[in-house]
Amino acid sequence: MFKNYLLGLIFVFVILGQPENVYANAGIKEVPKGSVELLISVDKQTLTVYDDKKEFKVYHVAVGKNETPTPVGIWQIKRKAKNWGTGFGSRWMGLNVPWGIYGIHGTNKPWSIGSRASHGCIRMLNRDVEELYEWVELGTVVRIDGKIYPAQYEYRDKVHRGHKGSVVMEVQKGLIREGYLKGPVDGIFGGGTEAALKQLQKDRGFEVTGQVDIDIWGVLGL
Repeated sequence: MFKNYLLGLIFVFVILGQPENVYANAGIKEVPKGSVELLISVDKQTLTVYDDKKEFKVYHVAVGKNETPTPVGIWQIKRKAKNWGTGFGSRWMGLNVPWGIYGIHGTNKPWSIGSRASHGCIRMLNRDVEELYEWVELGTVVRIDGKIYPAQYEYRDKVHRGHKGSVVMEVQKGLIREGYLKGPVDGIFGGGTEAALKQLQKDRGFEVTGQVDIDIWGVLGL
């Protein structure tokens, strides 16, 4: 009897004497404790969660195809929804991209993770997006890093009215820097952007085409 009593005391001492994190791996998941921000790498097909500027967790994701690219830039989460629609998995987190509907969501095509497979959205495994969903609030910053256009001008496509996307945002920023556009910077090449570009071309002695071509990239500092 005394032996059983002694063993019981030893057991209590060992358990109570352990650090508080003894249960950290006993099914209790760690969660961010500070301000959450997200970084998505188009080239690496990863989504990194930052907790107070420190790397917290990395997920593998799928990003947009070359012909339907993921929007590069700094965005915010503007909407959250569960079971938003067919093909979007179990969670949806919409971004405030002005020229289209883009978001971070689950998928019914888990084999696409780690590739360029979407129409521009960021796909995650459902179990991963469900975890992330709980950490992300409306207004959470999402930075998407990636190449917007080739480094050499001659390999870049002409940009003109009707185009939308990150490259148009860069053109608009360039026109603002040169004093030809007041805004908005919305990634939509409309009449205002076209008029500003034509005025620049006229003032700088270029053919007035309304298109960003090999002569104009450098003028805009791009």
